[in-house]
Amino acid sequence: MEFIMQLSKRLEAVAAMVTEGNRLADIGCDHAHTSIYLAERGIIPSGIAMDINKGPLERAKENICRCGFSGQIETRLSDGAKELLPGEVDTILISGMGGGLTVKILSESRKVVETVKELVLQPQSEIGNVRHYIHELGFRIVEEFMLTEDGKHYTGIRAVKGQECYDKEIFYRFGKLLLEQKNPVLKEFLEYGKESFTKVTKELSGQAHDRNKERLSELLQELEYMEEALAYYT
Repeated sequence: MEFIMQLSKRLEAVAAMVTEGNRLADIGCDHAHTSIYLAERGIIPSGIAMDINKGPLERAKENICRCGFSGQIETRLSDGAKELLPGEVDTILISGMGGGLTVKILSESRKVVETVKELVLQPQSEIGNVRHYIHELGFRIVEEFMLTEDGKHYTGIRAVKGQECYDKEIFYRFGKLLLEQKNPVLKEFLEYGKESFTKVTKELSGQAHDRNKERLSELLQELEYMEEALAYYT
């Protein structure tokens, strides 16, 4: 079969995390490109492309039909994973959403989430909170990526069932695996963050407003985390 679906660098990295042979639920699927990509390559035997919006879901259905996967990938109108049944899939994939929304989706369907084998998540923000919640759900993080595309940083996480708890907050904030692997993109991110935060702290340190003092304290704590993380690269 000719592979016709092409993905962005970010979504290719996300798709590469899905375990071959797993049944997939793509939450917030948009136009179902990732599900089609995985089906074309024989990675998933079946998929459920889910979205809260009718318009994108109609486009997803059209794309699935055009590519010949109507019998393999179904579409389902759903607020997060609320229309997913326990045991229906092996992998839940959520990509391109804020970290707060990602946690909300997982928490609102916790009984279903706890029946899957694998979570593949690519949150756009609050990544530390997502890692914390993964552990709260009873999953352990076994793979991460960090890359840049169009000037933006993206992080992806794959987690499987199992108990795990990190003993350092920097592992939640920046990724234990990424630090242990000395990920070069993370290093660049940390160095840029340290430089930017240092400039801001110098500006705030000379101002006496209570709000500025509170912000300064937060920034100094963040700088401390970044310096601790950068020590892994020495």
